[in-house]
Amino acid sequence: MCRTNRGTVKGYFLAGRNMVWWPIGASLFASNIGSGHFVGLAGTGAANGLAVAGFEWNAMFIILLLGWLFVPVYLTAGVITMPQYLKKRFGGQRIRLYLSILSLFMYIFTKISVDMFSGAVFIQQALDWNIYVAVIALLIITTIYTVTGGLAALMYTDTVQTFVMVGGAFILMGYAFNEVGGYQGLFDKYMNALPSQMLSPMPDLYNISSSCYAPREDSFHMIRDAISSDLPWPAVILGLSINSLWYWCSDQVIVQRCLAGKNLTHVKAGCILCGYLKLLPMFLMVMPGMISRILYPGLRGLMLAVMLAALMSSLASIFNSSGTLFTMDIYNRLRPQASDKELLTVGRVWILLLVGVSIAWIPVVQAAQGGQLFDYIQSISSYLAPPVAAVFLLGVFVKRVNEQGAFWGMVGGLAVGMARMIPEFIYGTGSCLFPSACPSLICGVHYLYFAVILFFATAAIVIGISLCTSPIPDKHLHRLVFSLRHSKEERIDLDTEEEEEAKKREAARQRLSKAVPSSSWLRQSVSWFCGLGSGGQEPAEASPEEKAEEMRRLTDITEHPTWKAVVNLNAVVMMTLSLFLWGYYA
Repeated sequence: MCRTNRGTVKGYFLAGRNMVWWPIGASLFASNIGSGHFVGLAGTGAANGLAVAGFEWNAMFIILLLGWLFVPVYLTAGVITMPQYLKKRFGGQRIRLYLSILSLFMYIFTKISVDMFSGAVFIQQALDWNIYVAVIALLIITTIYTVTGGLAALMYTDTVQTFVMVGGAFILMGYAFNEVGGYQGLFDKYMNALPSQMLSPMPDLYNISSSCYAPREDSFHMIRDAISSDLPWPAVILGLSINSLWYWCSDQVIVQRCLAGKNLTHVKAGCILCGYLKLLPMFLMVMPGMISRILYPGLRGLMLAVMLAALMSSLASIFNSSGTLFTMDIYNRLRPQASDKELLTVGRVWILLLVGVSIAWIPVVQAAQGGQLFDYIQSISSYLAPPVAAVFLLGVFVKRVNEQGAFWGMVGGLAVGMARMIPEFIYGTGSCLFPSACPSLICGVHYLYFAVILFFATAAIVIGISLCTSPIPDKHLHRLVFSLRHSKEERIDLDTEEEEEAKKREAARQRLSKAVPSSSWLRQSVSWFCGLGSGGQEPAEASPEEKAEEMRRLTDITEHPTWKAVVNLNAVVMMTLSLFLWGYYA
């Protein structure tokens, strides 16, 4: 908190863009790995075997796309949020508002719900605390360092919590493998891990198939049947990559950590570090979950390890990024003349409101089923994320795409996704004992296959409408698309509204800084603690030359040749290792 200027928008939301590679990589990993992973991956591993680790290993390739292809464009665009990038790229306000609202909706009702449910399970099982008291205490602690410290404090805290999570999980893995007889013991005993007892009337009443309780024959296969399996291999390769493209390359929580990097090389190195860390969940979460089925037959696989660190890091990341989205893309639109102090205050207040929503959401997630919830969240991403992924991918790499195509592609994709999501929500996903009554025409397609269909349908709409309407001239696209990322030409923004808003904010800041009443020592202390200056004053006004130099630094993507070669070599090594593991467990 003391090292970073938290009194400016870039200082609070982007950590002054001074973060080096190791907190970037650790924060990316900690933001991604929440308490839902410890419960969800272990539980799914216990039920279905190794294949769920594909969700983690797939990310090793996609995160390289983030560092090498997407982040350079986001940096040269000079943006803080992903909706802000779409606003600069396409013009208009409707795409920016649409994505802001959709992102906040998904944060509140999917990510927070998973982490809150998983944290509640841990607190009940391990600590025997009252759920509400424990979760409220956790949220208070998380809120204090999130609201006061900004992104810099959050990323350093994530770094510490990464050591806690990985270290604790390694200890648990050691105990688990020791109890089961080592690595080979897992493979020898898992297929014989049947429920220790069953209610006697159940087989007669429901004629339960052995497939409902016996381990799958392909439990140790990463690559599974393309039609009949729970995770068909084409769906994992294509559908999961589409969902990962949305999450790793266009989601505010992830991208914001990369935008805080000191330079592009540090961002790439942070992505590589996160990629190496993503190797671990197979061995730290999935396999111990499978071991739990052997040691405790009949019970749901549960990973009771370092849940508090995972819960706090993921919730803090969501709170910070949603505060950024709301402040910069919604509130700033409603009040263009808002000063930096007002924007920072609103961002902190919004985080407090999210905490209230999280507490109110506890009864809902408390009643949910853990295994169903994890799969349900994955399916929700398949119904809502592919249109966003398609628009970002085409927006970054295809100059011909324009605002009309992007907007109606998003709207059309959302309509198709909702046509699948709503019936599935009404009928339910069902279970082996009680299959869902949802018509097979709607729900019969695997959700990852549906993600592929939805992605290409959205892309067809975007490209089709763009080709039927006027293109965007290059003068509006300099440093906003990948092919023009190194352009030195002056960019003329599509809309002048941003410039007008900036001028109004500058005028408001100057008026406030000229006459600020003296403050009491208490107010000065509170203002310093919250990062609003010593007594609520705005930071000293920078000269035009200083502003130009700061903007040049923030948007610079040049790299030192030696370190560029080092990170490129590490990327090749990481991809080679990932391909070997995929092949070994295929």
